[in-house]
Amino acid sequence: MKQILTALAVLVVAALPAAAQFDTRATAAWIYDQTTDTVLLEKNSDTPLPPASMSKLMTLNMLFEALQDGRVTLDTRFNVSSRAKDMGGSSMFLTEADRPQVEELIKGIVVQSGNDACVVVAEGLAGTEESFARLMTERAQALGMENSTFANASGWPNPNQRMSMEDLGILADRIISEFPEYYGYFGMEEWGFDGRVPTNHRNRNPLLTLGIGADGLKTGHTTEAGYGLVGSAVQGDRRIVFVITGLDSEDARAEEAERVVNWAFRQFVQKTVVEGGSRLATADVWMGNAQHVGLVVPEDVELLVPALVQGEMEAHITYESPVHAPVEAGARLGTLHIQLPDMEAREVPLVAEAPVTRGGFVPRVRTAAMVLYERIREETASAPEPSAELEAEPAS
Repeated sequence: MKQILTALAVLVVAALPAAAQFDTRATAAWIYDQTTDTVLLEKNSDTPLPPASMSKLMTLNMLFEALQDGRVTLDTRFNVSSRAKDMGGSSMFLTEADRPQVEELIKGIVVQSGNDACVVVAEGLAGTEESFARLMTERAQALGMENSTFANASGWPNPNQRMSMEDLGILADRIISEFPEYYGYFGMEEWGFDGRVPTNHRNRNPLLTLGIGADGLKTGHTTEAGYGLVGSAVQGDRRIVFVITGLDSEDARAEEAERVVNWAFRQFVQKTVVEGGSRLATADVWMGNAQHVGLVVPEDVELLVPALVQGEMEAHITYESPVHAPVEAGARLGTLHIQLPDMEAREVPLVAEAPVTRGGFVPRVRTAAMVLYERIREETASAPEPSAELEAEPAS
């Protein structure tokens, strides 16, 4: 019979006293260390909120997917409808006489936050903005963005245009990871289409010029949403992604975004807590050419830990035993569970250290004998004790 076994493990972590929880002034926030897959802070992060222009990231994601699968190229030209031309708010200043290329539209959305450019993309890919918005919602759900719905491509105020900060973070993480060939556009500090309206040539991301490793992604602002930013920055070997919203001014957004970056990089350190190939447990093997197999971590376990106290971190291991032969090397057999205070639990797979083939005649006989012995022992242990009456000698 298989049993779920639990074992304690002690991981020595030179941790910098746990960092105080960051007190962000944003009404909602999500801060994530991409390098170690660690959520550093959540504040109202799963609440659907008006995303303003930050939702343009979903429009760009749809366009990047079309580029990736060959439906369009960077040189593809789209028509500009009267609906696109008449869009209010931030603009690329397109006219119906223009036929902008996809690459120009990407730059116009990223740098100029062009609402008109978003409508051009939506109509170019789906025929109508309404159809495109439905596709955006369906795609968001498929990508695990459960708290996102779209009514338009630009983030124009609409009660059905909603995204959670976590969903925006998931989207930013995807764009960085899946579309590195296009991510560089987000670091452009200025760009203007055909020299038009130079007052709208500068990227609204306030972090790009600060020298703190910031390289994207998108700002947003409406009266309802306040000022928000989906941002990312790299320092050393680490990349963070963060989303903040609900700030009351551009200056407040810039100040809070810089505070987020400084906190994320200075209050946490990255540590290797288990080296790849380390054996943490041993499982019994049923009917194999070996009676046991080691459980190891397949690669180095890198953790992000709060800075300021040296000590040991407790973890526990769960695995089934015995495992049935044959067992392939690298097959997952258990899990290492690690919990740090005030942070998400981390689960690391434990895999078979070496292959175990199905046993021949001798291992099978040995296993059968063990099963028979255990059965006899259990039956003997459960047999009722003879009663005193049966043991008594008959009266003379």
